[in-house]
Amino acid sequence: MTTHGRTTTPARRTLLRGAALGAAAPMLAGTAAADTEPAASRTRAADSITYRWLGTSGWRADIRREKRGQGETATVLVDPYVTRFRTGLFTGAFDPTTRLRTDKPLVRRHAGTPEVICVTHTHWDHLNDVPFLAKATGARVIGTETTYHVLRSFGVDAAQLVVVKGGEVLDFDGYVVEVASSRHSRNAAYSYFAPGTLTAPPATAPRTVADLPEGDTLAFKVTPDGAPSALFMGASDFDERSFAGLAPDVAMLAVASTESTYRYVPRLLAALGRPGVVVPVHWDDFERPLSEPPRKDGTALDDFVARVREANPASRIVVPDYATAYGADLRPRGPAH
Repeated sequence: MTTHGRTTTPARRTLLRGAALGAAAPMLAGTAAADTEPAASRTRAADSITYRWLGTSGWRADIRREKRGQGETATVLVDPYVTRFRTGLFTGAFDPTTRLRTDKPLVRRHAGTPEVICVTHTHWDHLNDVPFLAKATGARVIGTETTYHVLRSFGVDAAQLVVVKGGEVLDFDGYVVEVASSRHSRNAAYSYFAPGTLTAPPATAPRTVADLPEGDTLAFKVTPDGAPSALFMGASDFDERSFAGLAPDVAMLAVASTESTYRYVPRLLAALGRPGVVVPVHWDDFERPLSEPPRKDGTALDDFVARVREANPASRIVVPDYATAYGADLRPRGPAH
């Protein structure tokens, strides 16, 4: 069988949801799916990728692959916001004129040397550190047209930038990246911060958080060869029709902070085919450094976990932290650094 220009291995064909993901006790209360895959296959699948949560909706995925007979690691980043400067957002004194800045040594320490960077949308808590990383590492950046224009204004080479809209299935060496059209989170007034798109690079590179518009929102599904797939959301709304059929094994789902989106959790889980593992993200105070434990932003996380349990009791819920490295099955593997 061949998919996306690559011959599909038996391991890739047989890693059905729950086989590699439900073998041990769940991280939180829930019923593990039936275990039908041999233990050795589960171990290889779990060891084939390491995930590190970078806070907010940011992730680092280190994918082990064979190349020219040698083992190597390909790093894929999603929304890597590591600098985490203060804007007053979590103290009730938000200042949209806060200047953008990047702690370059800190970013390199957490982000490594990425091969691909996926950007869900162009707000500062998703894009801020990407211009530096793209120029410092030569990584390919996948994002919207707005992301393209913003990065060009920062001097990123156009040859590194991949413009997508949703529906693309991109074949890389050792993994596939699928792009889905998504939607930005809604506030209590049914709107959101800094909407808008760009059709050309701004006259000057953005300097403040308000200079970065949302620019449409995407989600990404990453499927390493022979390992479970993972969906990455960057905001807590979605396009139900675009998500239908994605069926990820693991789903990093953004936590909603308001009730503006109708039946967000049950609709989302149903659209995704009820993932075996659910990982809530974008629930933390992202203005605290990654060296400190994550702090919940209100009660949104607790509400989200309760609704996932209600809508899909079979899902294993994993609440991540910054200090832990996780395997492909999102079970802890050791310290992150």
